[in-house]
Amino acid sequence: MIEVQNLCKSFGEVKAVDKVSFTAEDGKITGLLGPNGAGKSTTLRMLYTVFKPDSGTATVDGFDIQRDALKVKSSIGVLTHGAGIYERLSARENIRYYGQLHGLSGKSLDVRIDELAELLDMQDFIERRTKGFSQGQKTKVALARALIHSPKNVLLDEPTNGLDIMATRGLREVISRLKDAGHCVVFSSHIMQEVAALCDEIVIIAKGAIASKGSPEFLLQSTGKESLEDAFVKAVGSEEGLI
Repeated sequence: MIEVQNLCKSFGEVKAVDKVSFTAEDGKITGLLGPNGAGKSTTLRMLYTVFKPDSGTATVDGFDIQRDALKVKSSIGVLTHGAGIYERLSARENIRYYGQLHGLSGKSLDVRIDELAELLDMQDFIERRTKGFSQGQKTKVALARALIHSPKNVLLDEPTNGLDIMATRGLREVISRLKDAGHCVVFSSHIMQEVAALCDEIVIIAKGAIASKGSPEFLLQSTGKESLEDAFVKAVGSEEGLI
């Protein structure tokens, strides 16, 4: 479980995140939805300890993101926006390297890599050097790295960006399986269809602050709209950035 309380972050005079609070539960998918530049990625970067909040706090399975940063890192798997992979290594070698960083080794690590290759349908390219991989293949390798240590909490920053239709469908299936296995999944997106298809809870962020949050049904009821797209537009007060 991830609990966020009044997180704030500024860059100079720009207030990127302004008192953001929400709870992401185990066995549920929580979506951070908002226009480009709304503060979604900055919020996630504070959760996975890359940025320190100016104020506010957050915990991951009870570990504070500032006081217990190392324990937080071991409790989460992160797929960053535009995550790079080492092109001179094979897909397996990329994943193994991250497993070793998490203290895994030997037969147990090899077995875990094989499990992820099956989950993500990577068998055809798991032994290939990653230079020349498609965006979908790169994303699968990066996601496998994020999951190698079997984290309870998974943070995904615009995971389908740059993927084709089939790769997007496949990734959505994987995210749903993570939920069914009891993981806490949080992902950011500016794509309404993606959030509507996957999320149990939606946190709408605009200009760094929460405009609305709740289940899809709650957002429809609270805005008096019949579609999530219309509910989103009413919540943020603008159609700018909506796809």
